[in-house]
Amino acid sequence: MACQTYSFFVLSALMIFFGCPGNSLKLLQLEAEIDKLKADFNSSNSDVADGGPIFTDKLTTWTERNEKRIILSQILSMYLKMLESTDKSKAHVRHISEELYTLKDSLHDGSKKMKDLMDLENIQMNDLKVQRKAVNELFSVLQKLTEPSSSLKTKTKRSQMQRRCRC
Repeated sequence: MACQTYSFFVLSALMIFFGCPGNSLKLLQLEAEIDKLKADFNSSNSDVADGGPIFTDKLTTWTERNEKRIILSQILSMYLKMLESTDKSKAHVRHISEELYTLKDSLHDGSKKMKDLMDLENIQMNDLKVQRKAVNELFSVLQKLTEPSSSLKTKTKRSQMQRRCRC
């Protein structure tokens, strides 16, 4: 039961967060199809609750909108990967996959950011050439780190515009 709620929660968060038109209507339509998918996977089995949730607990630590786009795009990719190996002859599986691919198309920036994070993980920091390059970039990185947030500037501009315009 808990897993069913979590998978619906993640899909709901994805659709609402990325502003798909008719979100609530699509979610209601998808809920029945997700229930069929749960039956396919026998997700009411007692072992589903073992170890806690897979995705939803990770969403709590990502608070900024852009951060959430990154983690949700990765979660979405994981669902798509899972559905690739399921029976595509079932209409509900096809429809859920189509909706997830539609969402993924709107996430290209989140996927790119996730790839950048994974690329950083693979940099060989014990390589002398990499170390020299890194040292040359250190001051620029520190400058970026200490400059005022661009999102803060955007929020300030937005609130100033709202004060001026009484639409």
